[in-house]
Amino acid sequence: MLVVLVRHGTAGDRASWSGDDRLRPLDARGMRQAAALPQALAGLRVSRIATSPYVRCVQTVEPLAAELGIGLEEVEALAEGAARTDVLALLGTGGDGLVLCTHGDVCHELVGPRRTPKGSAWILDVGSRGIAVERHIPAPG
Repeated sequence: MLVVLVRHGTAGDRASWSGDDRLRPLDARGMRQAAALPQALAGLRVSRIATSPYVRCVQTVEPLAAELGIGLEEVEALAEGAARTDVLALLGTGGDGLVLCTHGDVCHELVGPRRTPKGSAWILDVGSRGIAVERHIPAPG
């Protein structure tokens, strides 16, 4: 089963945000990355989009959902600090065409210690032997 893993776009400096971090939005660059995501994933079959409920994650995949006419599912299992087991359970319900938008720590849990720039994506092959990275898609915009 192929899954697309997206790390949310850039959202400014966490230290300079004074409110609840769950509400921190994308910055101008992150909005450009989000707007370019549909083109970056063009040609891939997307049937479901699940995202962390953090505003920056939702904003990252909103243009993709709008372009495809697919609703967003906000899922706590993709929030910062999510347990690997929770994410794996979500993958088990996904099927081909699942897009996941999440945070750096969760990306590292799935793709290992490789560099995971904000706004980039990975095509994952999820099967009985685990998770294999098929391809990296650099951050658009």
